Amino acid sequence: MSQKKYSVHSKGCPARAFFDRLADHWSLLIITLLKQEKHRFNQIKREVEGISQKVLSQKLKQLERDGLVTRTVFATVPVTVEYGLTDLGSVFANKVDKMIEWAESNLHEVKRAQQRYDQINGAAN
Repeated sequence: MSQKKYSVHSKGCPARAFFDRLADHWSLLIITLLKQEKHRFNQIKREVEGISQKVLSQKLKQLERDGLVTRTVFATVPVTVEYGLTDLGSVFANKVDKMIEWAESNLHEVKRAQQRYDQINGAAN
């Protein structure tokens, strides 16, 4: 059986919805954090500064549904839940690392380009 080919440039491509989720900065931050080691919910909330409990819960569920994150429940009192990356999530995290590396290495160039643009076009972002 051959694998179905997708084109992200096609309007109906299911990868577009996946891209929307993964292009979200919260998802990327969660994935890069879980690449380091497994974390409990409140650990993630403390480390990913600014994320609300509701958004973190939503993002973890989406990432679990997409097969990138595992959720392990331990029968303790109170119940302990730990999140980690699946093999698929680890492969994706390596790709994210390349984007982070590029961003950190080239941010000064992006800022310069923005300043040039703003000077020419009178924008004040």
